[in-house]
Amino acid sequence: MSSAETTLPPAAPSQRSRVLPDLIELLSSMRFAIALFVAICIAAVVGTVVKQREPLNNYVNQFGPFWSELLGRIDLYTIYSAWWFLLMLIFLVVSTSLCIARNTPKIIADLKSYKEGIREQSLQAFHHRALGELALPAEAALQKVSDLLGAEGWKAKAQVRDRGTMVAARKGAANKIGYLAAHSSIILICLGGLLDGDLLVRGLMWAQGKTIYSGGGLVSEVKAEHRLPASSPSYRGNLLVPEGGRAATAILSMTDGVVLQELPFDVELKKFIVEFYETGAPKLFASEILIRDHATGVTREATVKVNEPVIHDGVALYQSSFDDGGSTLKLRALPLSSTAQPFMLEGMVGSGTTLSNGQDKLNLEFTGLRVINVENMSGGAASGTDVRKVDLAESLSKHLGSSAKAPGDKSLRNVGPSVSYKLRDAAGQAREFNNYMVPVDLDGQRVFLAGVRDTPAEPFRYLRIPVDAEGSIDGWHRLRQALADPARRELAARRYAEAAMPADKATMRPQLQAMALRALNLFAGVEGIKPGSPPPSEAWGGLPALSALVEGEVPEAQRAGFSEVLLRILNGSLYELHKINQERAGKPAPNGDAAIQAFMTQSVLSLSDSMVYPAPVLLQLDEFKQVQASVFQVARAPGQKLVYLGAVLLIVGVFAMLYVRERRMWIWLEPMAPGQTRVRMALSSTRQTLDTDTEFTRLSQVLLNQSEEVKPT
Repeated sequence: MSSAETTLPPAAPSQRSRVLPDLIELLSSMRFAIALFVAICIAAVVGTVVKQREPLNNYVNQFGPFWSELLGRIDLYTIYSAWWFLLMLIFLVVSTSLCIARNTPKIIADLKSYKEGIREQSLQAFHHRALGELALPAEAALQKVSDLLGAEGWKAKAQVRDRGTMVAARKGAANKIGYLAAHSSIILICLGGLLDGDLLVRGLMWAQGKTIYSGGGLVSEVKAEHRLPASSPSYRGNLLVPEGGRAATAILSMTDGVVLQELPFDVELKKFIVEFYETGAPKLFASEILIRDHATGVTREATVKVNEPVIHDGVALYQSSFDDGGSTLKLRALPLSSTAQPFMLEGMVGSGTTLSNGQDKLNLEFTGLRVINVENMSGGAASGTDVRKVDLAESLSKHLGSSAKAPGDKSLRNVGPSVSYKLRDAAGQAREFNNYMVPVDLDGQRVFLAGVRDTPAEPFRYLRIPVDAEGSIDGWHRLRQALADPARRELAARRYAEAAMPADKATMRPQLQAMALRALNLFAGVEGIKPGSPPPSEAWGGLPALSALVEGEVPEAQRAGFSEVLLRILNGSLYELHKINQERAGKPAPNGDAAIQAFMTQSVLSLSDSMVYPAPVLLQLDEFKQVQASVFQVARAPGQKLVYLGAVLLIVGVFAMLYVRERRMWIWLEPMAPGQTRVRMALSSTRQTLDTDTEFTRLSQVLLNQSEEVKPT
């Protein structure tokens, strides 16, 4: 049996061996880099539209419970520190680096090459070409060409051949340098962003065993496992320093909490300076500080202003904003739902205390003090407000700092200090209050403004409380307390009946007195619609209770007339109640003039709204001692220089690629008869423009003394 020699085909490369080259090819492709860049731009746009690092309640109010939770799971509220955003930056750096690594050798080789070996016959295929003769020998023609190219800024190289000389020249090589500069800038900017972002901080936390702190309390009470050392190479946080105080620990905001960053120095705020425009907008922030270095003990005085940071030991301090540094407050508490006497409260902004409301306990938290409130007081507003739904857009937007430009002239006025606080119940639910210290002139009447809102996303709804003849809130408050006193309500009803009914109709006084007492009881919220029945809910009383009575017991055809009579009885009874209060307080009796009538009209509306005021007491600012604090942004940003360098390279690269055209020219010099040289020219450019046409025409005219340029159609 004969044997035949068999030749096996070459083994095909395994699929596994192709994975790495294919992956590198994908990462270094321009399409992949552009797709990443577009995705990063879209994410940046979303991060600009959606406010970052806001309280979760704000997102719930804006997007609803379902979408707010879903968007939070994909880190849409912290895009610039989200893992997927940082991953895209890393891939973009890798992709651009591979692209540069793959193309740089080609670009360098191309920059070194003049391509002088091109055949002379190939010049006829170029778009820009010219042919002519020079009445010069070959050596003189070569010298003329060299002088012309040198004068025009061309770099040239000549190759001598048997039949002639090929001169190859190039110009605009910076175009390819621009390509490298632009791509390098992307790498530098992304690396700078990664170095100055949360990625490096989280890496340091993982390496050092640090964890995020999500609790509350004082900074000094936070344990060491939540603190980064002063040697951390990169961080960006906030530092709050009160006047006369000192701080050396910055707060870094993370996705689910904070991390404390120790600074290599102390910052003492000697004086905080703030100036305002006439509109009330801040004009100047400035902080006079004293920096004390921990390592050397050397102190340094400096002034930090907006856009004028102070840099110490590689850490930059920026003037970010200002806050309250613990102002002391003295407030007068006015009980609303009882006849208890007013009492004084003392506290400090940032602290809290406890208030008793029968069996319930309320936590009082002092949240802020604003000494200057410049408001636009032009125009009018509605005469009454409902604390349940005070539409400030209609009634008070022109008075309480609306950002919209109101028609007509503006009348800016400082309406005085205001205090803000929260009342938190046992379930942890809190309402925010904002009360002005001095009365404000609205619609020709002076009123105290007491604001309330249920969530930070809502605007304040203001209760207007008229001032009495002495310019204080006491007259209104005595009326509010008198409504809670059954004896005074009954006395006021009897006096009203006696004053309203003449002596010849004395038999009708009991009926009028009963109606007046019922109107007062309904208005005070202590009686239901049916006589003797309890009120249907706590939010009962005021004018809505009288409206419910009319709608429930009076035929529709008679409601208008009955409502007018009922309101007249209520107003007269409240006026008698006011006279009783004045007598018991030792004040002169009201004389019934226009001022008293205006006071009573506004009091009726304000007392009605106060029945649904969501607090047992009204706090009025009595005295304060302001302590200001400066908020600094402290940053150690090693990537900042990379970003600056990347920005410069990006500008240079873009300008080089857009405005610098790479051109190459070949000139073939072929000796003919003695003293004659044939010249063939051709030009190639990366972009065909009118400037290129003009330049080649001019060069051919100068060199050949003619215009014999031939262009294919």
